[in-house]
Amino acid sequence: MKQSYYTRIAVIICLILFIPFLSDAAQAAKFRVTKVHDGDTVSIRVSGFAKIPVKTEKVRLIGIDAPELKQEPWGRLSKRYLKKLISESDWVVYLEFDVEQHDKYGRLLAYLTDKNGKMINEKMIETGHAILYTIPPNVKYAERFTGAQKKAELRKAGIWRKGGLRKSPEQWRMEHPR
Repeated sequence: MKQSYYTRIAVIICLILFIPFLSDAAQAAKFRVTKVHDGDTVSIRVSGFAKIPVKTEKVRLIGIDAPELKQEPWGRLSKRYLKKLISESDWVVYLEFDVEQHDKYGRLLAYLTDKNGKMINEKMIETGHAILYTIPPNVKYAERFTGAQKKAELRKAGIWRKGGLRKSPEQWRMEHPR
């Protein structure tokens, strides 16, 4: 009888410790951004039981492609603008996943929302700091992002202004492989 009692206690403790890593509830949770790498990639702190920091994860923003850092001055401006959006949210964001949750590099793929409920991915496109970059099956907000890009192009915002970005980030990467 005592053994089954202790077994149940052990199972309950395991569930308490590991459910945060397994459940989709983490999708609605807040995450602290620890670093902005460029205009479409950040790192977040992932916490476990009792909010103890466990590790950091890189997150690639779904649906956008920002200029590469070496695409001067646009890459630097894009990174700076993403950093501004993140800092205005007190370095706290909410993650929303789509169909695929990781890319081929092991980064999380997510839509980031700031503390006021504004989607950061969309804002990057709308202000001309990134372009639409849709990779199926992660297309949940593709139409919304298409509209944001049309607005940016019409307003000649950011990379869309005269003398703006000459090559898409994808074209630039093809010409400058890692």
